[in-house]
Amino acid sequence: MVNQRSSDQDLRRLAEAHQVAVEFLDWRKRRVRPSPETLRAVLGALGVDASSPAAVREGLREAARRAELPRLPPVTVVRHGAPLSGPPGARVVLETPGGPRALDPEGRLPGDLPLGWHRLRDVGSGDSGLLAHVPDRLAPPSRVAERRVAGLMTQLYSVRSRASWGMGDLADLAALARFSAAAGAGFVLINPLHATEPTCPIRPSPYLPCSRRFASPLYLRIEEIPEHAALPERDRDQVARLAAPLRAGAGELALIDRDAVWQAKRQALELLRTIPTTEGRRAAYRRFAQREGQTLTDFATWCALTEEHGQMWRRWPAPLRDPRSPEVAAEAERLADRVEFHRWAQWLLDEQLAAAQQAARDAGMPVGVLHDLAVGANPDGADAWMYGHVLADGATVGAPPDDFNRLGQDWQQPPWHPGRLAEAGYVPYRDQVGFWLRHGGGLRADHVMGLFRLWWVPSGASAAEGAYVRYDHEAMVGILALEAHLADAVVVGEDLGTVEPWVRSYLASRGILGTSLLWFEAVADGSPKPPSQWRAECLATVDTHDMPPVPEFVSGAHIALREQLGLLGQEPSEARAELSAKLEAWRRLLVDLGLLTSSASDVAALTAALHAFLARTPAHLVGLALTDLVGERRSQNLPGTDQEYPNWRVPLGDGDGREVLLDDLVTRDDVADQIRAVTEELARQLSRRGS
Repeated sequence: MVNQRSSDQDLRRLAEAHQVAVEFLDWRKRRVRPSPETLRAVLGALGVDASSPAAVREGLREAARRAELPRLPPVTVVRHGAPLSGPPGARVVLETPGGPRALDPEGRLPGDLPLGWHRLRDVGSGDSGLLAHVPDRLAPPSRVAERRVAGLMTQLYSVRSRASWGMGDLADLAALARFSAAAGAGFVLINPLHATEPTCPIRPSPYLPCSRRFASPLYLRIEEIPEHAALPERDRDQVARLAAPLRAGAGELALIDRDAVWQAKRQALELLRTIPTTEGRRAAYRRFAQREGQTLTDFATWCALTEEHGQMWRRWPAPLRDPRSPEVAAEAERLADRVEFHRWAQWLLDEQLAAAQQAARDAGMPVGVLHDLAVGANPDGADAWMYGHVLADGATVGAPPDDFNRLGQDWQQPPWHPGRLAEAGYVPYRDQVGFWLRHGGGLRADHVMGLFRLWWVPSGASAAEGAYVRYDHEAMVGILALEAHLADAVVVGEDLGTVEPWVRSYLASRGILGTSLLWFEAVADGSPKPPSQWRAECLATVDTHDMPPVPEFVSGAHIALREQLGLLGQEPSEARAELSAKLEAWRRLLVDLGLLTSSASDVAALTAALHAFLARTPAHLVGLALTDLVGERRSQNLPGTDQEYPNWRVPLGDGDGREVLLDDLVTRDDVADQIRAVTEELARQLSRRGS
């Protein structure tokens, strides 16, 4: 027994040495310790042998040896005004175009050094590495400072127009931004537009993309590609014929068919490639390709190889699984035309993404498009192929059981390997963040707690049988803040679920906004939190894409659906009683605040009151879900399901089951009035504070 206890203690010490948490507080604030089997499996995914007591002891000795090795890391992240902590005994200098510059006597960087990326060198060992000089606190853009801003939240694919091809696209985004800006909205928060499979079937989830580094050509508006105007009449007619079956119309809601959309758009793009273009556009394409560099070529090569060898790259011939192999280079040369097609498609996306943001800013939005960065990517996708050297194998990312999902979640995404990512200078992470910040006025980081720790689920285990692995949050958050500073953008972190208490205050201190969800904001006794007690450094919303819209939530239909699918995790009567008590408590508070009359019972009045409540909080950003504004009764996503529910395929509809097309939406005074009511209330609140 003593030996077993000693072995377990050694295993825990080894786990801690590799930043694997040996205990955590769950959503009920109970202390939970992962099993030894879980710790061994997670260590194995990190490349650490913990299969026997002897292996564990050797692992501890190796960890101690590595800790004693003084070396300059590949990236040193230093906050503005903070001293640089280098390896013991190192003599670190800053390398600049004008020559080496010494640090000040306290180890601080020169006061005139701009925030950005630089280089350090240890004059003794000769080691060198990148320096990220990051903001101590991310300042909001001047156009947002001292303001509270309301905006729309929507799943872009669901917002179809009569001109789009079966799903919302970037031209629809520009139109939606112009419409909402006219009512006072300052941003449009959309789902991730990350790259999808280049062949069918295409997975519908925006949060399980093939690559977070690039965008999906599904969102292209074909007719707005300049070469479309130069098509011969016969080819323009062919493009129109490709689009015709996909055009949205009034009537019953039809689910979004991404396969059909891509098959049609791909054929249209092939036609457009045949059109000679101007020297100006050729030069613009060359600049784009040079800026995106080898990573763009790698991504395009993966797309071409997928067309040739199938979507499961782990089943490709072994030499093709390594992007740097000679065999991949030979295949890329053989498939050069297909590689070029996918590089060119990304350029078209770059143009239309920029145009959508420009339309939002031209319409008067202080922020514009708020892009969403998913927490991970598909294990069969481009990122897993391109970045395999910095990803862990043998575990996936998820979340432990919590109040909303009592079974836990496994998102089936390979996690960053913290050590390998640091050794790579955080370049893959930096490039992903920078790409989306370049194309919008801000970024929502899904599951922002992943910059601090991620729930690793070992292969073959249930979502509840995982453990947290910690990351260097100073580096991860610092780089995020730096890229946002360089882009003059805002950052919102989705910090819902199981969160260590200090994380939210840390993010606030760094200028990263959190997310406060109305239904979950409560005081100690469980009653709704009054508006004055809400935090200011957040995006405040009623619900999210993972929750039912207000009409569905209020009716309790989501309880019946989750019960039917075996996802409820509690007795239905208990869930309904909890919902009834929650709604009654909220109605009482809204009546007390004068936002709802005691006689009001319809969902529209309740929705308006909830939005008015958000405006009474001090939240910097207030998000209005478009589904709530139009009375939608169906969720976009039901966590825990795959085939049981049409996740991510539901077009925008109203409470009567009719599709709401963008063309009609922008003429609806009721939607504009709801946006305007919130923006005007925000202005009144600001005026009262200033008087």
